[in-house]
Amino acid sequence: MPETIYDVAIIGSGPAGYTAAIRSGQYGLKTALIEKDGFLGGTCLHVGCIPTKALLFNAELWDHLKDAKEFGIEGVDARKLNWTAIQERKGKIVTKHAKGLEFLMKKNKVETIKGYGKLSGPAQNGVFTVEVTNDGKANHLKAKNVILATGSEARMLPGLEANDRILTNIEILSLKELPKSIVIVGAGAVGVEFASIYRSFDTEVTIVEMLPRLVPVEDEEVSKELARVFRKRGINFHTSAKVDKVEKNKAGVSVTITADGKQQKIEAEKILIAVGRKPRTENIGLERTKVKPDREFIKTDSWMQTAEPGIYAVGDIVLGTPQLAHVGAMEALVAVAKIAGKRSKPINPEHPRRDVLPSRNRQRWPDRNQSPRSRIQRQSWQVPLHREFACLHRWPARRLHQNRLRCRLRRNPRRTYHRATGDRVDRRSSSSHGTGSDGGRPDVDDPRPSDVS
Repeated sequence: MPETIYDVAIIGSGPAGYTAAIRSGQYGLKTALIEKDGFLGGTCLHVGCIPTKALLFNAELWDHLKDAKEFGIEGVDARKLNWTAIQERKGKIVTKHAKGLEFLMKKNKVETIKGYGKLSGPAQNGVFTVEVTNDGKANHLKAKNVILATGSEARMLPGLEANDRILTNIEILSLKELPKSIVIVGAGAVGVEFASIYRSFDTEVTIVEMLPRLVPVEDEEVSKELARVFRKRGINFHTSAKVDKVEKNKAGVSVTITADGKQQKIEAEKILIAVGRKPRTENIGLERTKVKPDREFIKTDSWMQTAEPGIYAVGDIVLGTPQLAHVGAMEALVAVAKIAGKRSKPINPEHPRRDVLPSRNRQRWPDRNQSPRSRIQRQSWQVPLHREFACLHRWPARRLHQNRLRCRLRRNPRRTYHRATGDRVDRRSSSSHGTGSDGGRPDVDDPRPSDVS
């Protein structure tokens, strides 16, 4: 039989990879999806976004039960937390979504291949060879185009390795018991989400952040409001602080930090390292191609094509775009459209507004939507605010009825109106096209304020 040559081979089945596979199938391309693990979905589905949001919902319900009497609900004083049941529910949600992905691959005629994918070199007669290793056996797959969607992994502090006390996002999601205390290194999205979750379950939480404020990539007012809420909830945090040493002891770990010029020790059962993520670009055969990683990231053009024609990169490994699931998915759609010769809009990472990229969305207590660019970043890119927008209009949170009814008192979300069109711009998104988590709709049907000119 003649050897199968695929139109596109995709390495990695995370949000970027499986989106590329589904769209390739929809375009009628012969597609192979290569995944080293025994399940589809990648970090986001199994040890990231989905299980974290499941725990966040449990934490929110538990917080409401604490104030049940205020809502007129009696008889819940003897409530008891079943951590095992919470973890089982999380697992069921993940499994359901993973099975859904398997169904979508079959529906769109995508061939799923288990194994570790690695480039063998540049194309020969317009065809790439991908080495796929599974259980020590190597096979070769041929494809006209290759999409790299290998994702990212948690960065670790020098000298530390993940174990039962020193945790990353993987270990903390599979804890058998709730820790009585935890130190979280890093106050980015991952750090503050887990801080919120475990504090809801009465764990003593301490955050250590090297930069001057919580969620340092956000607007300063977001950091200020989050700090206020965390103080109210009893979450301890140290900003402008450095971790000097992490040692194991009988009780768990002893963390030595330097904050405000003074050294101090923090004792806890566990420590979570949440200092960012690094791309998985080692040992995938890049050295055999023209692709030269920049700080382990891969540089692409507006169509997600690398320096090697026919090889594309999408998701967390791409240089200059946010490491977010929905950004990776959008990049995948653009790359596959280019391969299939379909009409699409390219992504230009050099353009500050990034009109094609969807917004960031993080969820914690209180809920907060996030823009890829803080005001400081806008200033560094020399994009004067007044050229894009007419004004910033503050809307007091207590006037948002949904927030009042659900006890979510966000302070002064900004309402922004485009100078040319007069349309409201959702500042939570990276563009003026309403790509926020709520589809661009405002929290309430607020009319355009009279002070906009």
